Order: sequence, then C-alpha cells, then structure tokens
Amino acid sequence: MEVDIDSKTFCYCLRGSFLFTASLIILLFLGGCSSHANNKHQVDLAGYSESGIASYYSMKYHNRKTASGERFDNYAMTAAHNSLPFGTRVIVLNINNGKTVVVKINDRGPFVKGRIIDLSRAAFAKIENIEKGIAEVKIRIVN
Repeated sequence: MEVDIDSKTFCYCLRGSFLFTASLIILLFLGGCSSHANNKHQVDLAGYSESGIASYYSMKYHNRKTASGERFDNYAMTAAHNSLPFGTRVIVLNINNGKTVVVKINDRGPFVKGRIIDLSRAAFAKIENIEKGIAEVKIRIVN
C-alpha cells in the first residue's frame, strides 16, 4: 500500500521536526550552561570574607516575608547580606570581643551605607549588647 503525500505536506513535516529538534538542542545547551555557572559560583565563594559593620533588624520586621520567601524570625540565627546566595551559612566574628555566631543568609540588605550584614536580634545578642546597636565584625563563609 502506497501513501500519497504531496510536497507541501512533506515540507511542513520536515519543518516541524526541525523546530522540535532545534528546541531540544537549545534546552540541553542551556541546562548545561546553568550547571557550569552554579559550580563556578560555588568555587568563587570559597574563602570569601568581608569586614565592616553589623546591625540588627527592628522588631517591626518579625514575621514579614524576606527576599528569599521565608518569614523573618527575630529569634532565629539568620541574616541579610547584599550579595551572598540565600542559604549560605556565615560565621560572624565581633572584632572587639571575639564572640562569634553562625547565621544563614535569607534576606537582602542592609541598606545603610557602611554596613555589611543585618543580623536577627537573637544572633546580634550573641556577639554584642543590643543597646550598642552596631558591631565591628568580620564575616566568612562556613563550609
């Protein structure tokens, strides 16, 4: 039994097949690029450290959504940083008294010039007296 396909139908079939194949190749290529970029980013963070001023969140932000989508909890060990990826754990060292705390980055900020990290109230209290309001710190990523 012979199937009669005219040339116009044949061209549409080829074009559809080509578009499907081309789309599949592009998706595979993009998937490969994103995984490479993530690995590169993780390597760049190894050994990261920064020094500056830390502050803490006002109680008015308690239970509001953070930039990561989590609810902010002033009693959790969390912090805001302008560029570190969400979920990154950093150790915060108070340069003046040697006290440290480990926090998870789950928000963006601080938005005050000269400050490098905003800590939850509980995290700040572990390294400095709350009444001081700010502390001179060094932060580095915990592996």
